[in-house]
Amino acid sequence: MHIYLLTGFVLAIISAATFGASGALAKGLLVAGWSPAAAVTGRVAIGALLLLPAALHSLRGRWYLLHKGWLSILLFGVTGVAVCQLAYFLAVQRLSVGVALLLEYCAIILIVAWIWLRHRQRPRLPTLIGTALALAGLVLILDLFGTLTVDPLGVMWGLIAAIGLATYFIVSAEASHAMPPLVLAAGGLLVGTLLILAAGVAGMVDLNWNTHRVVLAGVEVHWWLDVLALGIVAAAIAYLTGIIATRRLGTRMASFLGLSEVLFAVLWAWLLLAEMPRPIQLLGGVLILTGIAVVRLDRTPTVGADTDAAGALEKRGKP
Repeated sequence: MHIYLLTGFVLAIISAATFGASGALAKGLLVAGWSPAAAVTGRVAIGALLLLPAALHSLRGRWYLLHKGWLSILLFGVTGVAVCQLAYFLAVQRLSVGVALLLEYCAIILIVAWIWLRHRQRPRLPTLIGTALALAGLVLILDLFGTLTVDPLGVMWGLIAAIGLATYFIVSAEASHAMPPLVLAAGGLLVGTLLILAAGVAGMVDLNWNTHRVVLAGVEVHWWLDVLALGIVAAAIAYLTGIIATRRLGTRMASFLGLSEVLFAVLWAWLLLAEMPRPIQLLGGVLILTGIAVVRLDRTPTVGADTDAAGALEKRGKP
């Protein structure tokens, strides 16, 4: 396996693991009275502030890249960060968390369809089988049985969240503007922060927060330590590694690896909150990993923003 591709897999797993930690890290804030939207706002705002200085430094002498890539930053921030987050919260207001997550992660179907329609690449059997296995695993790990509630408006918001998540992977894979991943991550998080704050001011979401001490991994800490952990782990590291991984693996493979975020969320809840996973959830995790492995068997190269790194490297003969 090429080093370039291998590091892409490692970064994708790191991204999924850090994204998956967001729920366990935010639990203390929510119990202390923070609204979900306020916790997410703190998360993405801290992430933007942490990445911005390094992003500006990387642009020294190359400010023209902002002119070439400003649309990608805007699309990433608006759709991949703000719309995805806001739509998910609005879906949760009308659906169970499990159903809302299932709808959001239908993004992998949208990505397969996008590659098919945009680049005329019909999904082959391994991708179709892998998709079915991964979605079946997602149903099990979210433990949907007996909790299914359906509301048409909630379903609509859940599907909008899926579009936002799919856009995140598609825009992350785009490299024609030659803009560093660091700039895309910092700029997108900044745009997303401003839009979520605007939605809060407009009354679309609740931005209630306080300065009460919170419990993090069984230890009582200051609220800002929890928010800082969210910003560093579940925003700065998660988005940056996710963008780099997607550029190396392509949207198809990166999005399937992204499904492991749900598995990591269960593991983090077990480690930090002592919430033991049920056997059916462990089975779901096995199915997700099996689905990812099956999709990996599909060696169909993609083009444009969806370039498969392995295929491209093999054609160029680079190590």
